[in-house]
Amino acid sequence: MTRPAIAFVASRTEEAQAALAQISAQYAQVPLAEADVIVALGGDGFMLRTLHRHLALKKPVYGMKLGTVGFLMNQFRMDGLSERLARAQSTVLKPLVMEAVGESGGTATSLAFNEVSLLRQTKQAAHIRVSLNGTVKIDELMCDGILVSTTAGSTAYNLSAHGPILPLGADVLALTPISPFRPRRWRGAILRAGTEVKLEVLDPYKRPVSATADSNEVRDVVEVTVRESRDTTVSLMFDPEHNLEDRILNEQFAY
Repeated sequence: MTRPAIAFVASRTEEAQAALAQISAQYAQVPLAEADVIVALGGDGFMLRTLHRHLALKKPVYGMKLGTVGFLMNQFRMDGLSERLARAQSTVLKPLVMEAVGESGGTATSLAFNEVSLLRQTKQAAHIRVSLNGTVKIDELMCDGILVSTTAGSTAYNLSAHGPILPLGADVLALTPISPFRPRRWRGAILRAGTEVKLEVLDPYKRPVSATADSNEVRDVVEVTVRESRDTTVSLMFDPEHNLEDRILNEQFAY
């Protein structure tokens, strides 16, 4: 069996750094640009940072859990890594593209593999107009915020906000309000993945709102457009017995 060329990256925690020293001594490590696969040691937050940081390399990423949350990770084991990589199944993810316009008129563009969320910055509720593909669906949503989630991210913040769990590969997005006050009965929507979501902040000076794509925050936004990326993908690798599709399915039966 040909051994894959591996580049290891690790979070800054003491546990992850100790594991990095051990595992890189056991397996030959190559520079990131020469790797067949990137092995990330940490938690889900570190996995998201790894995907963003090394996206341009177009390398598959295999995570091993050495953090608090590990939904996107495999179990950490020192031995048998080459065999696990040979057996691993790939899951292709498409990120969201967030275009956020600030009060000054400048535009910031970011990618999100989990979700794009808008949140109020002060004690006052946010007032947001919601449009889909250029058509206004809600004139004024009064809420703490609103988010757009991918299928892979639907079990994260989206689920905590009582949004739906989306099957992996379903080609849909979740649009979920956060603590909505008006309209009282609206609890969100499931959208086709190709839908362009436009979120306009009403009265942004009195009721300021921030927008976050994964961990990249933009403050004092006046308008945010979200759509699925048409040309950017990333491959995550999972052990067959713990693949991401089954994990998302099992979340629907958790109690």
